[in-house]
Amino acid sequence: MDKIENPIVECQMMIRKPISEVFQAFVDPTITTKFWFTKSSGILEKEKSVTWEWEMYGVSDTIKIIELVPNHLISIEWDNPKTIVDFEFSELSKETTYVVIKNYGFSQTGNELIEVIKNNTGGFTTVLDGLKAYLEFGIELNLISDKFPHVKQK
Repeated sequence: MDKIENPIVECQMMIRKPISEVFQAFVDPTITTKFWFTKSSGILEKEKSVTWEWEMYGVSDTIKIIELVPNHLISIEWDNPKTIVDFEFSELSKETTYVVIKNYGFSQTGNELIEVIKNNTGGFTTVLDGLKAYLEFGIELNLISDKFPHVKQK
């Protein structure tokens, strides 16, 4: 098997809302908790760290914000395992935004790397699907909590 050099997980979605509203959905945990994690220690600010929690699974992660360019880019360092995630925002029109999530910097190799790429692709796609449903239609789909119903939830 050939070695995969610098793999990147990339997921994307068009959201029918203005770029400022879509960007804010990732910065402000009172919005993000409607489609992704259940609890956060604060809003995203450049060079700060926050803790995100998925209370139903008893899981949390510390996120360091590397770069934050309003309505353009959020770049974070995930702590476990350590990778970089970029959220890129492009205005397609005054009422539509294109979001691209890129996850890279994986340390895994072989089958373990394939599994991480598969899981992260599915996970970030689920986040974008939930974002779209919430911002466009006001519907909380509970996608994250329903993704693993066999895992004991609190």
